Amino acid sequence: MIKNLTQTCKALGDPQRVRALAALRGGELCLCGLITLLKLAPSTVSKHMSLLVQAELVLSRKDGRWVYYRIADGRVPAHIRVALDLVETTLRDDPQAARDTRALGRIRAADDKEICKCYRV
Repeated sequence: MIKNLTQTCKALGDPQRVRALAALRGGELCLCGLITLLKLAPSTVSKHMSLLVQAELVLSRKDGRWVYYRIADGRVPAHIRVALDLVETTLRDDPQAARDTRALGRIRAADDKEICKCYRV
């Protein structure tokens, strides 16, 4: 149990991972969408997402060559639910989260194939 908690805390210990986690509140996103939002190298975003998956905050699925991420749902451990609620509450009035929400509107409105053609992940 302690190992799980420390993984969760580590995953939330980076602002970019918190932004990525917050971005998934609106639903599933392709890795390319997260790359576009965070404006980081594909390998960096992939590593961030890997840590969020290991911490059980995020689930992933592969569809062909694309990887999609979403918030962990269903029966998650109590400490995961608390962590997700903390992110939600903390970012409610955050200016960066508001900017990300606007950017996500544009990203979600775009065709996945159009966004993803820019990246070789």
